[in-house]
Amino acid sequence: MRKKELSCIFSFETTTQAMAMENACKKKQIPGRIIPLPKEISAGCGLAWWAPAKEKERILAFMASEQLVYEQCDEILF
Repeated sequence: MRKKELSCIFSFETTTQAMAMENACKKKQIPGRIIPLPKEISAGCGLAWWAPAKEKERILAFMASEQLVYEQCDEILF
């Protein structure tokens, strides 16, 4: 069984927003990946961006600079 770690989960209102996040992060080598929205979070389109919690501030700054929109950001064990 995989060890759970504190993770940052960004949810999105639309699939388009989630895909824009994925494309921008791949281009700039920002850590993370698209995942199905965890059941602990009830928001969004069903897709989320997962990243290690230690990268939260870097990702928030990146999203602001790229004008990427997210619905909510939660830190959970994942």
